[in-house]
Amino acid sequence: MEEHIKFDSDGFMLDGVLHIPDDYKAGEKRTAWLVLHGFGGSKNGGGTKMQAEMMCKWGYVTLRFDHRGCGDSEGERGYIRCLDQVADVQNALTWLAKRDEVDEGRIGCTGGSFGAAVTVYTAGIDKRIGAAISIGGWGDGERKFRGQHPTPEAWKKFTDMLEAGKKHREETGTELMVPRWDIVPIPEHLRKNVNPDANMEFPAETAQSMFDFKADDVVGNIAPRPLLLLHSANDSVTPTEQSVEMFKRAGKPTDLVLLSDVDHFPFSDETGRFVEALKGWLDVYFPATVS
Repeated sequence: MEEHIKFDSDGFMLDGVLHIPDDYKAGEKRTAWLVLHGFGGSKNGGGTKMQAEMMCKWGYVTLRFDHRGCGDSEGERGYIRCLDQVADVQNALTWLAKRDEVDEGRIGCTGGSFGAAVTVYTAGIDKRIGAAISIGGWGDGERKFRGQHPTPEAWKKFTDMLEAGKKHREETGTELMVPRWDIVPIPEHLRKNVNPDANMEFPAETAQSMFDFKADDVVGNIAPRPLLLLHSANDSVTPTEQSVEMFKRAGKPTDLVLLSDVDHFPFSDETGRFVEALKGWLDVYFPATVS
């Protein structure tokens, strides 16, 4: 069962879809998950939608929603700041905790890529999140960008863009808009995984926000709540070392799973080792129902 919902986040009305398991019985309190979309994406992105539906089939209440400035939510399109998205998650958590179907003490948060970084950071500062799953995420924006713009020429082009954005803002009071591939390069063969309604331009300030964002600083605060770090062993978008470094800084229980047969967009189907790893971890650490 799906329900189209809206909730307020700092004055912006955000658009979402709540998934309720078919076997839900009135009066039950189920474990729930917030499922976050990636960089400039939307709740209808393939991986986000598939994960929310898959986890609902496994018995969880799930909520996928558009952050401010994305999809069908209010806010200027493309104007994305990491800490704004953290606030959106906290407001979504407040809304979800009030639902009759949800056990307010058992709400987890999960996301891929940008959504994974926001997941880890939010869980690190908000103890209401009972568990966290990061899929292809990152913990240090500057180090991540250095991996994504690895040559001296590419790094200079990227940092010049950040400086140009600051200068443009100071001189005009407006934002310098830049293409998404100049911020986060994605190989041509993977670009089909970016949803058609995703933002394709962003202010340079968005890149600066990501540059300054460090989930590494708070990942250790998640313990003793469970954390799963899932990553491709050869990620062609977000360097794999980002999850390895978060694992080094995390407390227990934290699992790091690196898979060789997937790339940055692992939700291609409902089978395979990736889904098995996700389901197996959930059954152990954060089951859908608690006796």
